[in-house]
Amino acid sequence: MSSDGFTLSKEQLASACDTIFQSKAPTLTVEFQGGEPLTRFDLIEFAVERISARNRDENRPIRFVVASTLHLLDDRMCEFFKRHKVYLSTSIDGPASLHNANRPIPGRDAYERTVRGIEFARQRLGPDSVAALMTTTRASLQHPEAIVDEYVRLGFEDIFVRGLSDYGFARRNRSAIAYDLKGFTDFYVRALERVLHWNREGVGIREVAASIALNKMLCPFDAGYVNLQSPTALGRAVLVYNYDGFVYPSDEARMLAAMGDESLRLGEIGASLDEIQGSPVLEAMIRASDVEVCSDCASCAYNRYCAPDPIDAYSQAGRMDLAPSQTRHCQFQMWLFDYLARRIAADRHFARRATRWAQYPVIDRERSSC
Repeated sequence: MSSDGFTLSKEQLASACDTIFQSKAPTLTVEFQGGEPLTRFDLIEFAVERISARNRDENRPIRFVVASTLHLLDDRMCEFFKRHKVYLSTSIDGPASLHNANRPIPGRDAYERTVRGIEFARQRLGPDSVAALMTTTRASLQHPEAIVDEYVRLGFEDIFVRGLSDYGFARRNRSAIAYDLKGFTDFYVRALERVLHWNREGVGIREVAASIALNKMLCPFDAGYVNLQSPTALGRAVLVYNYDGFVYPSDEARMLAAMGDESLRLGEIGASLDEIQGSPVLEAMIRASDVEVCSDCASCAYNRYCAPDPIDAYSQAGRMDLAPSQTRHCQFQMWLFDYLARRIAADRHFARRATRWAQYPVIDRERSSC
């Protein structure tokens, strides 16, 4: 489903639904993104009902997620979502002025409509039915405390302080909204300190990027965050079936195709999972993300916690085998591991909290956005 008004045909959607069950994964997550997927609620109904019917024989745990602004959410949708245990994911970038500036719509009320949708969903589906993600733009950098406070005010139990990805809208508007790594890490430290302030006040909010990194550093049980797996889990643990009729290893690869670079397509919808995952593109991604063979990674103290991101490398340089240390992904992860290690060593109160966060990372929403 796309903001351009294009959608998968029912035949393509049915094929995508059936291919899901070729996966050997014991648990499956099916997420619907857009544009705004609720504009074609009929296709969501079709897909969820088809997958659920097939799963009566397969009997696998399946989690459905719809990433939406929630502006169009209504009673009929909520009844369906409740019956099929569908979760919702939305975007909150901070207080109303910031969110509305980041996400302009004709009525200039994107924030107000999303908050109404959150409240509506919680009333009908339960308090834990909606998750939210934020996007950090240049306008966000001066307001980390206000952004965290907004998540606390809205009752969310986690906040994922994420940097801006250089794809799609962000790349087209780079001159207006982008920033350097130092600008983001300064912002991140202030946001994390505000989360810790609320923790001291008895509010159990967690910062997700730190939680994922701490899980890698402190916990023997890896939670499986896709972007830190070596070789890459993109295209293997995650696949994107797009409205253009093709399959991609990630949403970022899909956005590159929308910008005119179709090099990262894995195959057409209708191909078997073996064909898609046997793609030469995916084979190249696997080679480029193996810490055992990447020279930068082989000598890195964090090579058991991290992994190169071949799509980030390709986006920056047009090649997957760009030295990881030259990529935004690696530079931020190195900084984050360093920062957290220093904090743990210097602050016993933080060390105790870090241990708790490491055991319960929130990782199933990291790629959800709208």
